Amino acid sequence: MSWSKLKQQLESFLSPALQGKVEYRATSYRYAPDKAGDCYITAFKHNVLNMNDPGSPVTWYASEQEIKQDDTIQLHISPEEVEAVRAGANSSIPEERLRVMAASRKKTALAKELMSVQTALSKSSFTVKATHFLSTSIEENLESKDILLNILALVDRRVGRKRLLALTDTMKLKHPAVQYFYELRRSAL
Repeated sequence: MSWSKLKQQLESFLSPALQGKVEYRATSYRYAPDKAGDCYITAFKHNVLNMNDPGSPVTWYASEQEIKQDDTIQLHISPEEVEAVRAGANSSIPEERLRVMAASRKKTALAKELMSVQTALSKSSFTVKATHFLSTSIEENLESKDILLNILALVDRRVGRKRLLALTDTMKLKHPAVQYFYELRRSAL
């Protein structure tokens, strides 16, 4: 599918509140050996989803430790997770320390997941992911671990107010780029 047709289809699904604010853009280099291009998403005329842009308002993590030390990532620790740590550790560990250990385990798992998704995004083709988005259900795209599919689903007009508000807890575990577009969409309600 040509870029202009794909862009037209993506923009037809854009939420009315975000039309003119969120845009899909592409550059192509005719004389480049592989004719590579760059696709990105802009919000208010600023590049938001482009890993090569140093002025991006979205945090792109370079290491697992950055994610683990990021205080903006808030995780909910369930009693089951604390019990799982207690079962694998010495029984004389205080309750507070068990919660810290459970949070650390959960942040490590989240960090590994975010890093793998982030590196997959840098290697993937925007057009392939966007075509996949158009051919799958909105629920599947919202539940996907792919950053781009999550973003395309969040700015989609088929996601209503109730569903958007129900996603609040799950968005805390998503990549900062997804969180950015979630907040952008919520502010447009």
